[in-house]
Amino acid sequence: MVSGGMRAKKYMTITDASKATAIRDLQDLSKKHILIPTSDRRISHYQINLCPITTKP
Repeated sequence: MVSGGMRAKKYMTITDASKATAIRDLQDLSKKHILIPTSDRRISHYQINLCPITTKP
């Protein structure tokens, strides 16, 4: 379980990804409405979206 939300550094530790890949992956998950950005600061924090937008095929 991940507590305290997600940020690039934590994602890098969990996945062993580079910083660029971590940022790109987190931004992609945000665009897909899986994660919600919770900070306007330089270091972005994300929370899991418990009510994601679903689309029909």
